Amino acid sequence: MSAALTLRDGIFTLREAGIEDAPRDARLLMARAMNVPADRLTLHLQNPLAPAMAQAFARLIEARAARQPMAQILGERLFWGRSFEVTRDTLDPRPETEVLVQEALSRPFQSMLDLGTGSGCILISCLMERPDATGLGTDLSDAALRVAARNAARHGLTRAKFALSNWFRRIEGRFDLIVSNPPYIAAAEMPHLSPEVRGWEPASALTPGGDGLAAYRAIAAGLAAHLQPGGRVLLEIGPTQGAAVTALLRKQGLTDLRILPDLDGRDRVVSAQNP
Repeated sequence: MSAALTLRDGIFTLREAGIEDAPRDARLLMARAMNVPADRLTLHLQNPLAPAMAQAFARLIEARAARQPMAQILGERLFWGRSFEVTRDTLDPRPETEVLVQEALSRPFQSMLDLGTGSGCILISCLMERPDATGLGTDLSDAALRVAARNAARHGLTRAKFALSNWFRRIEGRFDLIVSNPPYIAAAEMPHLSPEVRGWEPASALTPGGDGLAAYRAIAAGLAAHLQPGGRVLLEIGPTQGAAVTALLRKQGLTDLRILPDLDGRDRVVSAQNP
């Protein structure tokens, strides 16, 4: 059977599974199975598909039909123009998080702390743009820290270090810039997430339970001891959490409080400064 006919069957399977963009996903999976660049796939579709490639494509389609995220199946995700390894131990880097990176890079910094670093995409993206800066990424997951370290090595970045810590518990010193994309989904919202998120991404990186604000309370409480005078903090938030998170930071004496929108106009990042 030709690759084109096999691809057609794969698209049908994904549509039956409720995949929103079945043709795109199936094409990417076929390109992976055939080991050709995705933008060159059309040139190969009329060729007979070798049995080993057909079997590989079937396995990939089966995984996607089970609603495993494409980034996990392919093992990587583009973020801020660079490729990052993604596994079930980390969140899938999302385009809206680039708002945080853009704001981080809007002003100089020498030292950076990324709390709950996951894949390391925020820390690594920022440090790659600031060759004179150093950074520390922390997480509660050893497995996530290993992914982050591999991503730093992938990009030849030696100025990023990684450590196991529950927010500030094992952190010493002060930083010019503290960032975090913490778990913020309220417990009541979890059942409404897409199957790709709810069933495949680490729950501990998605929700702290309760009202979703526990991580912000912990981070706010530790800023006085770890943020340099004049330093900045940038926190990704859910679209309804801006007022609550700014109130927590204001209570700790931070100033210049701003809520930044993502490209869809939803509240996405809270920015604040230490006086």
